[in-house]
Amino acid sequence: MAVSENQVNERTQAISRVLWQILVLNVVVAAGKIAVGLLTGTVSIIADGLHSTIDSASNVIALFAQRIAARPPDESHPYGHQRFETLASLGIGGMLLLAGWEVLKVAIERLRSGEVPEVGPIQFAVLLATLVVNLWVVLYERNKGKKLNSELLKADAAHTTSDVWVTISVLVGLVGVKLGFGWMDAAVSLLIVVVIGYTAWGILRRTGGVLVDEAPLPPERLAEIAELTPGVSKVVRARSRGTEDAVLVDLDVQMDSSISTEYASNITERIRERLEGRFPHISEVQVHIIPDNSHQLDYITAARAAADGLGLGVHEITGVITPQGKVLEMHVEVPPAVTLREAHRQIDLLEARLRERAEIADVVTHIEPAEFASAMPAVSPEAAKLHDEALAQLKDQFPQGDWHDSNIRRDRTGYALTLHCHLPGDISIEMAHQIAEEAELFLRTRFHQLHRVTIHTEPEEENGKFMEGL
Repeated sequence: MAVSENQVNERTQAISRVLWQILVLNVVVAAGKIAVGLLTGTVSIIADGLHSTIDSASNVIALFAQRIAARPPDESHPYGHQRFETLASLGIGGMLLLAGWEVLKVAIERLRSGEVPEVGPIQFAVLLATLVVNLWVVLYERNKGKKLNSELLKADAAHTTSDVWVTISVLVGLVGVKLGFGWMDAAVSLLIVVVIGYTAWGILRRTGGVLVDEAPLPPERLAEIAELTPGVSKVVRARSRGTEDAVLVDLDVQMDSSISTEYASNITERIRERLEGRFPHISEVQVHIIPDNSHQLDYITAARAAADGLGLGVHEITGVITPQGKVLEMHVEVPPAVTLREAHRQIDLLEARLRERAEIADVVTHIEPAEFASAMPAVSPEAAKLHDEALAQLKDQFPQGDWHDSNIRRDRTGYALTLHCHLPGDISIEMAHQIAEEAELFLRTRFHQLHRVTIHTEPEEENGKFMEGL
């Protein structure tokens, strides 16, 4: 489901509280390192303190950007302000590179000069204390970043992780100096520069991907979920962009051109619900409808639809291609008591309706009396089994319909199945006939004992069960 405004505000406030807590701790850590470094003349600790100062600066940037990112969409920013958070993360990545460059310069200068820092208990005490604080900060901020799904908190935790490694490198270097290896301080610092650079690259690559609209969700997965929605013919294109916690999805979906606007709107709403249920961090889904003309009624369906409108039955319908165009040949069933004159009048109306289709050049009909099946339903075990299996497979294959009031009868050549189907009242008659035609063809293909299948479609008053099926 879509994230509510209250949930967004609660998340924003939670992220702000985390950032303020981390900012206070980073300021304390940075001040402690720089003070001890200046008092003892230990350059590596001063450099470590400067690195922690960048942590504090990044927290300030994060707080500022996060407040802007939480603003709702406006006229100037119709898609929201989440990109400001991405820009802040990009700035943090840049600060990491700057910190790495500063550490690199200090390490190179130390190697050139051969200077060996003085090591005493106060340096170890301060570094160990700040290391414990930074480790707690990393675990706390990383956990909150995952819980709140905040790109900003994750990036800042990565930055603080680099501070942990810098502090460890200084400790290792000081231990080496204490043991008489004066070069270790600078050598370990060079390794930490590589760690800082790798961390910065990860942040820059992730945030850069957002800025250049790299897809956060696989398009084939979006299309697969959307195509499970009844009424969707095909997903022509699926796109996504945005951050991990605010994904925008854009779909081009084919739907039958005969469905009504209201029905198409219901289908798009079901698509949104499916996608938001599968990917909770989707903030918006845009569905563009493309008319699909490939599912227009074929000649058999057109003939049966026209005959149904006149109360006639048709079978053995054949489309024949001639130099003049397509000709429909069919057998038409009329009530036995009807006179020849009245039968011809009804057939003339049927042929006229079919010729209204531009592609049909002529209609050839054979009139025959309708055969009426027994009014009594078949009660044999074979008929009951056929009825139950046919109805079960029909409900499984066509869940969009509410199938009911079904019965099976025996006629001269096999069984006849009749049933009713509730469909949304706002779909077109063409669409309703198509569903009934496909269901009839499905049953007669699966169950050869069924000689005749009659489906009566009717509007469902509340649209309840049908819409739940979507």
